[in-house]
Amino acid sequence: MFIDHAKIYVKAGNGGKGCQSFYRDKYSRYPIPDGGDGGKGADIIIVADRNLRTLLDFRYRAHFYGEDGKHGSGKNKKGKDGKHLLIRVPCGTIIRDAKTGCILRDLGKDGEEVVVAKGGLGGRGNSGNRQVTLGSTGEEKELILDLKLIADVGVVGFPNAGKSTFISAISSAHPKIASYPFTTKVPVLGTVNSEDISFIVAEIPGLIKGSSEGRGLGDRFLRHAERTKIIIQLIDMASTEGREPVEDYKIINEELKKYSLDVFRKPRLIVANKMDLETAEENLKRFQKKIRKRVYPISALNKIGIKELISAIVRELKK
Repeated sequence: MFIDHAKIYVKAGNGGKGCQSFYRDKYSRYPIPDGGDGGKGADIIIVADRNLRTLLDFRYRAHFYGEDGKHGSGKNKKGKDGKHLLIRVPCGTIIRDAKTGCILRDLGKDGEEVVVAKGGLGGRGNSGNRQVTLGSTGEEKELILDLKLIADVGVVGFPNAGKSTFISAISSAHPKIASYPFTTKVPVLGTVNSEDISFIVAEIPGLIKGSSEGRGLGDRFLRHAERTKIIIQLIDMASTEGREPVEDYKIINEELKKYSLDVFRKPRLIVANKMDLETAEENLKRFQKKIRKRVYPISALNKIGIKELISAIVRELKK
């Protein structure tokens, strides 16, 4: 199951108490203070892990507690520090403070990490005639985790435009394919290996009019296009759902623009799919007259025009 949003609670460890202790022997006229300091509480650290693809684990575990520092003891023995707690998330996870909405860190690379809650400092012992103190309390926070997939190419289009068939034709991904709309309800990643380079393609679930405003969870889906370098706009050129290809093109453009100008301005390849069907050729001629942009005709089902399209993607990525 793909989960791209989660809310968690984190509580760092408390510092250990300082010790009040006195050493005395037959040679000491007065007792000697020898209480050790308390150990530091554990920090809560979130680290990006390239082996993870979803925030699903946080659906079953949403509370994280750091280990407390140990108390100090006599003979100037310092308490043991709490072991830091590591929370692993997929690369591309944005961490926000739930209370303020402030972004704490955007973990884009494998191994990147951030301390989201600092452990409390240990208390002071009475060695050196210091006043004994208790350890301080560790930080606690509620955090929002938002995952935005990291891919080179994002595939957008209306439901049932053939995005799942297309991504299975060019990569090793095997998304669910069916003849009804909204088959894909979560983004799907696939790796394409060409002669020159390898790149990652993300299938964005079907968009509709109003997606940028949240209709059909479109705003949740569109955020996965933010990190892509190129967008492939896949259009059902055979009008199998009774929609006009030109209208599909304009509506998707409008939704991308409303959602984010940065996404709208990304390099884009217009791909005419389902060219194996009868009405596609005639529709393509009308489409090109009105749009007047380069269009790549393909049949994802029969794998026609795929090589030419991959070459065009590689050229664009190299730019």
